[in-house]
Amino acid sequence: MVSDRIVRITADNPSPMTLEGTNSYLVFGRGGALVIDPGPADERHLAALVACAQSRGVPLRGIAVTHGHPDHAPGAAPLHARTGAPVYAHANARFPHDVSLADGDALPSTDVGLVALDAPGHADDHLVFWSADDGVLFTGDVVVGRGTVVIAPPRGDMRAYLATLRRLHDDFGGARAIFGGHGEPVGQPREKLEEYIAHRLERERQLLAALALREQTIPQLVASVYCDVSRTLWPAAARQVLAYLLALEREHKVRARTLERRLTSEERAILDPDLSALVDPQSAAVARAELGYDHRVERIELYGRM
Repeated sequence: MVSDRIVRITADNPSPMTLEGTNSYLVFGRGGALVIDPGPADERHLAALVACAQSRGVPLRGIAVTHGHPDHAPGAAPLHARTGAPVYAHANARFPHDVSLADGDALPSTDVGLVALDAPGHADDHLVFWSADDGVLFTGDVVVGRGTVVIAPPRGDMRAYLATLRRLHDDFGGARAIFGGHGEPVGQPREKLEEYIAHRLERERQLLAALALREQTIPQLVASVYCDVSRTLWPAAARQVLAYLLALEREHKVRARTLERRLTSEERAILDPDLSALVDPQSAAVARAELGYDHRVERIELYGRM
């Protein structure tokens, strides 16, 4: 229990991408409860969500999903089948849902007082939910309790993500707490959002400084800019670098040219890793979605300053 009317239940799906697991939240109103992010389609986890509502003697009246990644959304359909509660999601969501939400929409058919905020960047179907009554932001994977989050093309966009962070900082920085999709609650939202923004801007500065020295590939940039990060996380870092470079290329600050050669084994280990050799199948599915791996990489780009 994190407040008088908010309960957190963490799914049993720990991994490098999900920390201790996906946080599901039950928010209780006068006549029912709403689940935010039902998580994976895990029977024990869904049963725990239903049992929590039943322990208060209220029905489950809604299921709100922050975004469609496989550690957040798959539990929505079986939970809907079990309870009849409608599923609320972003209009861009590619998973089954009953009601599409736009920015500023109050969640209908519930009395929990949540408002949906369009929050692109980590994913193009991402919502954040704001509870004015509690002073709480439910941020999914926009802000998590520990560390930073992956911004990976094609559905992740670095400029959109920075705009989302700045909006949350400017409009909701005075919130009492952030309840993220992973990790513990954040008790100082304004400071956390400032930290996130500063981190992204510093990484971009480092990339531009590295490219000012010479043209480099993404693996070379990862090795220099993310040298303080474990090599096991370099594939994730490579996707971050790509997100930065795509934004900078659109802004005519960097240019790219394709090298007419195959990837080396070292480059492939960073740009197109065999995730099944690193994690279990369920975690690999989450990692592929988070990192945006939709096809094999066969050529490598060389990037330089304009």
